[in-house]
Amino acid sequence: MLTMGREAAIEVQSLVSVLDSCAGNSSCYSMILFHDLLVSTTLSPDDTINLFTYAVLRLSPNALSSGVNSWSYIRRGSTSSHFVSGSALTHSGPVSEQIYHSSDTSPVGNNINRVTRALQHGKWYKGKDGFLVTDIWGVDVGSLVCATPTVWLQQTEEAMYLCPYQFKSLTLILLIPVSSILNGEQGVALVKQQLLENASLKILKVEEKLSKGWGGENAYHVSGYRYLLVDGDRNISRASPPGKVTTLAKESLLALSKLRDEVDLEKSRAKRDNAGCEKDLEVSIRAKNNAWAIARITGGKELYMVLEKASETLLYASDAVEKFSNRYCNGAFSLD
Repeated sequence: MLTMGREAAIEVQSLVSVLDSCAGNSSCYSMILFHDLLVSTTLSPDDTINLFTYAVLRLSPNALSSGVNSWSYIRRGSTSSHFVSGSALTHSGPVSEQIYHSSDTSPVGNNINRVTRALQHGKWYKGKDGFLVTDIWGVDVGSLVCATPTVWLQQTEEAMYLCPYQFKSLTLILLIPVSSILNGEQGVALVKQQLLENASLKILKVEEKLSKGWGGENAYHVSGYRYLLVDGDRNISRASPPGKVTTLAKESLLALSKLRDEVDLEKSRAKRDNAGCEKDLEVSIRAKNNAWAIARITGGKELYMVLEKASETLLYASDAVEKFSNRYCNGAFSLD
């Protein structure tokens, strides 16, 4: 998630209010991305993960312009329809099934269930009005224009029209309840027009604020460290740029994988032994190449780190973590 200043956050909140009220009395949902980073979402955590993943792969400016690897953490290497599984989602399996498939009891069940190739390459285009369009969902018979995509939200169990809009590096995704639109594509077009009329100036301001404070792809790089910082209380995360993470040796990555397993195991034990009580935790693993993989968890915050140049002593590695904590985390992970 993108870290932003107070002024930018106020502008974003103002924009979100306009987006969520675009369909009149019906409540809409929205998601905002800057480059490949999450700025805002009004969706549930599970629906956010699914839609954000799809947006990074197919809707972001980078995905539309190049069709090659994104620098987001959502994917590594070539694109695959099976790009998320296991702990990344509540339910494993291809995103195309999780986002777009619903039970036959849904209002547009047949329409959603027939969509099986939502991850096709090169199928999204930016229209003259800034909205992204695709023919993956078919063509509206009455007007012969591309049908507006529909998705199924897990949290509300509701079918929604998917309306992505893009301005420079800013991508807005508006989700409109299908049940609130009585005349199909014509009704969706009216909502889009209302969005442009009411939100254009706010979109411009948000893009300017975020661009002004943007440090680029390597904005969160810290020399000598490869890290992932998660603040569960504020629902934000920060990490080393993927380009830097790919420099890690295979042995270091294996140690990091083992570290995550150990942390998950300890979390399960703590939850079982002390229901509702969070436990501070530190786990350190030395890799075969003498790198250190370290995890510290405290007060709702988690820090995962790989140090390949930390000598052979745990004391040196621990000191490096302390310095990182004091400088970039206000001492949240310090042992003192």
